[in-house]
Amino acid sequence: MISTVLVANRGEIACRVFRTCRESGIRTVAVHSDADENALHARVADAAVRLPGAASADTYLRGDLIVKAAVAAGADAVHPGYGFLSENADFARSVTDAGLVWIGPPPEAIEAMASKTRAKELLGIAPLTDVTETDLPVLVKAAAGGGGRGMRVVRRLADLDAALTAARAEAASAFGDGEVFVEPYVEGGRHVEVQVLADTHGTVWTLGTRDCSLQRRHQKVIEEAPAPGLSAPLTEDLYGQAVRAARAVGYVGAGTVEFLVADGRAHFLEMNTRLQVEHPVTEAVFGVDLVALQIRIAEGHALDTDPPPARGHAVEARLYAEDPVNGWAPQAGRLHRLAVPDGIRLDTGYTDGDDIGVHYDPMIAKAVAHAPTRAEAVRRLAGALERAAVHGPVTNRDLLVRSLRHEEFTSARMDTGFYDRHLADLTSPAPDPLAPLAAALADAHGRSRFGGGWRNVPSQPQVKRYAMAGEEHEVRYRHTRTGLTADGVRVVHADARLVVLESDGVRRRYDVARYGDDRIHVNTTLLTALPRFPDPTAQHAPGSLLAPMPGTVVRVAEGLTEGTTVQAGQPLLWLEAMKMEHRITAPATGTLTELKAVPGQQVTVGSLLAVVQAP
Repeated sequence: MISTVLVANRGEIACRVFRTCRESGIRTVAVHSDADENALHARVADAAVRLPGAASADTYLRGDLIVKAAVAAGADAVHPGYGFLSENADFARSVTDAGLVWIGPPPEAIEAMASKTRAKELLGIAPLTDVTETDLPVLVKAAAGGGGRGMRVVRRLADLDAALTAARAEAASAFGDGEVFVEPYVEGGRHVEVQVLADTHGTVWTLGTRDCSLQRRHQKVIEEAPAPGLSAPLTEDLYGQAVRAARAVGYVGAGTVEFLVADGRAHFLEMNTRLQVEHPVTEAVFGVDLVALQIRIAEGHALDTDPPPARGHAVEARLYAEDPVNGWAPQAGRLHRLAVPDGIRLDTGYTDGDDIGVHYDPMIAKAVAHAPTRAEAVRRLAGALERAAVHGPVTNRDLLVRSLRHEEFTSARMDTGFYDRHLADLTSPAPDPLAPLAAALADAHGRSRFGGGWRNVPSQPQVKRYAMAGEEHEVRYRHTRTGLTADGVRVVHADARLVVLESDGVRRRYDVARYGDDRIHVNTTLLTALPRFPDPTAQHAPGSLLAPMPGTVVRVAEGLTEGTTVQAGQPLLWLEAMKMEHRITAPATGTLTELKAVPGQQVTVGSLLAVVQAP
C-alpha cells in the first residue's frame, strides 16, 4: 500500500492530487521552485522540498532533484501530474530505479507514445518531410509534451523555417526536448479525445469521449464530455482506435488518445500518457476519481470488467490570467479574490491573496459544471462564471461566458477555428455603463463621512474618471441634504462596498471592491481610477514598443541594430512569459532609433523595448 506520494508538479494539478491523497489517508509531499515558495501547493502538502531556482529547466524539469526530494521526504511513490516530466520515460525509470512506485504507465509505453513522431510510426502514419506548396497549410508540432507549446500553423512556405526555429525553442524551454515535426493541418475539424484507463491485469476501459475544440494557440479553453453529435459508428471507431493504441504499448494507468474529427472521419493525433487537464469532466460524467484509480492501479489492484455507466453532461472552462484582446498576453499580479457560486467544481492552485507570477502557465483555475443535459450544464457554467468573483489581473472570464453562450457552441457546431472566426465579436467591449458611477459613489461614501459631506448651498458636481474596457469614462455626482445624487439615476443605497442604483425603473445591485489606489472591481467589471491630471512623465515617443507583459527577452532579430530600416509587422524580438514565446513586431515601416532590449533581460509591463520612427 502506498503511504506517501510526492507530486512532481506544481499549482492546480498538485493541489488536485493532494486532495485525493488526503481523502485516501495518504501523506503528501510537494516540490517547489523559489518562485513557488509560498504557492498553495507548497502550503497544503504535509511536507515540501525546495528546488533552487525559478526557471522550469532548473526546477520542475530536473528529474534528478525531484527523485532526491522524494527519497529525502520519505515518499514511497511519485505522481507526475501533467506537463513538465509527466511524459518523460527517463524520469519514470529514475523513479523506479530509486525503489519508488511510479503512478503512471511503464517507461516503455511512454517512450512509444510520448514522441508524437514515434507514436504515428507505430500506427502506420508518417510525418511530412519535404514540405512543398501543395502540402500547405501544415502544422509544426513539438514531438514531446503538449498544451499547445511548440506548435505553429504555417500557410506560406517562406514562413516554415521561422516557425521551426520558434517551435524548437519553445518546446525545449517547456519540455527539455526541442524535437519538432511537420504534419498536414486539417482545418474545420473538431478536437475529440477518448479517456482510457488500463490495469496490469489486461483490462482496458474507455471512459467516453471529450470535445476540446475551443482552443487558442492550440491550447484548450473549453472542454466537455461526452463529445456532442458523434454518430454511433464514429464513436465505436474512436473507442476501437483508442483501445488498440493502449494495447499496442502495454499501457497501464490513465491516458488519453486524441483525434481530429472531420468529414465523419477520425484522424489520429497523439496519445497523451498522463492525466489530462480536462479529466474532471470525465470524472463528473462517470462518477469516478481518476487519481484514486491511478493510485489503486499502481498498487496492483484490478479494474472491474466494465466501467461504470455514464450519466449526464459536464463542461469545463479554463480561467486564465491573460488578455484575449491583446494577443492573449499573459498577466501577472495579486489575485485578491477567487470565488464561484455553489454547485460548481473549482480546481485551482491559488487562493485569495496569492500572487500570479511570470514563470509558469497562466491558468488560474478550472470551473466544471455537471447536469442531466448538455444545455443545462452549459447554462449552469456560464451563469456561474458570470457571477464569479475574480479580482486581480485581467482574465479571460468574459470571453468564457460569451463563448459558452455563442450560438455556434450551444448548437454544438464548433470546431478548432472557433476563435479565429469569432474572437473580435467575443471580445468587443460591453461593460455595464453604470459601473463607473457605482465606483465613484462607493468612493465618495467613505470620504463624505469624514469632511466631504453636503452643504447648504448648491455645490458643483464631483467628477471622477475611470478606464474601463480600454476606454475612458467620466462620471459626475453631487452631495445633497438627502445624500448622493447623479443625473438620471436614483441612488437607492451607497456605501463603500455596496451601491444600489435605479435607472429607467430598474433597480440593480453593485458590489464594489477596491484594491490599492486605482484598481476597482464593480461586480464583474474591472476599472482603473484615473488621476485628475495626467502625469506628463508617462508619455513615450511615437513608435515606442512597450512590453505587453512581464517576461524575459529570449531573442532579438538577427542583425538588428539602431539605425536599421524595418518593415511594418517585421519581428524584432521575442519575449518568453509563462512558458510561451511572444513575438514583438514593428508597428510601422521606419527606422529603429532605439533598441533597449537584450537577450536575457527581465522586463516588466510597460518597459520600453524599442522605438521605430516612421518617415
